[in-house]
Amino acid sequence: MKGELEPFLDPVSYGRGAPGRGRPLSISQIELITRTVGRTPEVMLKVVNRGSSSPAGVGRHVGYIGRKGEVDLETDDGEILQGEHVQVGLLDDWNLELIQERGKINLTPNKPKKPPRLVYKLIFSMPAGTPPKKVQAAARNFAREEFGLKHRYVMALHTDEPHPHVHLVLKARSEDGQRLYVRKATLRQWRVGFASHLRALGVAANATPRFVRGEITPQKPDGIYRARARVESTHWQKRVNAVAQELAQGKLQVESGKAKLLRTRQEVRRGWQAVSDILTRQGHPEIAAQVRRYVEQMPKPLTEKEIIATKLLERARQPKAREIGMAR
Repeated sequence: MKGELEPFLDPVSYGRGAPGRGRPLSISQIELITRTVGRTPEVMLKVVNRGSSSPAGVGRHVGYIGRKGEVDLETDDGEILQGEHVQVGLLDDWNLELIQERGKINLTPNKPKKPPRLVYKLIFSMPAGTPPKKVQAAARNFAREEFGLKHRYVMALHTDEPHPHVHLVLKARSEDGQRLYVRKATLRQWRVGFASHLRALGVAANATPRFVRGEITPQKPDGIYRARARVESTHWQKRVNAVAQELAQGKLQVESGKAKLLRTRQEVRRGWQAVSDILTRQGHPEIAAQVRRYVEQMPKPLTEKEIIATKLLERARQPKAREIGMAR
C-alpha cells in the first residue's frame, strides 16, 4: 500500500561495506528479514506476453480468463460481467483497434517495428492453501490503488489449480494517452504492493528477490511452464535428453553461467552474515541466529543442467535400492 514504505531487501549491499560498520536496520527492514528467514509464503507475479499486441489476441485471452462465461469478469469500475461473449463489448470500449492503427503509422518497410503492446496480461498467484477470495480481494485492492482512474482493466479469479490466482488484463495506454512501460523494478514494486495488500487481509505474504532466498530453480516462460506441468513440454524433454546423453558418455559439461551463480551465492552469504552481525549489535540475537540457519539451509547453487542430472541420477538409483531391499 502506498502509505507503507517497504524497503527492497538486498543483503548483498551490506556485505560490501567495511566489517563491523554496516548501516543500522530499520524496523520495517527487520520485519521484512523476519518474514524472509521465517519462510513466509512468497507472492508470484507473472507477465504473459503472447497475444498482447492484437485486438483479436486480447479478446481471446479475456475469453479464456472468463472460461467462456463460466467465470465472472470484474472490471476496473467494479462491474461484474457474466456470459460467453461479454468481452466483445468490453474491449470495444477500450478502443484497441484505434490504438493499433495509430501505432502502424510509425511502421515503415526500411525500419520494421513491432506493433504496439495493447495490454499487459498479469497473473497474481499464491501457494496452495491460501484462501482464494482473499487473493482476489488483495489483487482487486492493489489494482484499484495502482491503476484506478488511469488504466482500464478486467480481472478474474481462477481456482481450477491448487494455487489460487487472479488474471488481470491491463490496458497499456492510460485514459489520458500515457503509455505504461513495465520494467523489472516495476514488477518488483508490484509484488511488494500485492504482498502488502494480502497482509492487510490477514494473509501471510512476502515479496523478496529469488537470489536473496537462494532460489536456484530456473524461471521459464509461461508457455513452457504450463506445458511442463502437463508433461507436454518439448523444450524440457530436449533438455532432459541432452543431459542424459552427457551422463551416459560420462562427461557432464559445465554451463557458462556456473561461475556467475557461485559468485552470486558467495555475495549473498556474505551479505546475510553482515545482516546477522547488525541484528546482533541492534539487540536481536534470536533473529540473527535465524538468519544464519536460513543461509546454511539454502540449496546448493546448481545450474539447470546440474538440477536435471541430479534428478536423473536419483531416479536411476531408486530401482537399485529396491533390488537391494528385496535381496535382504
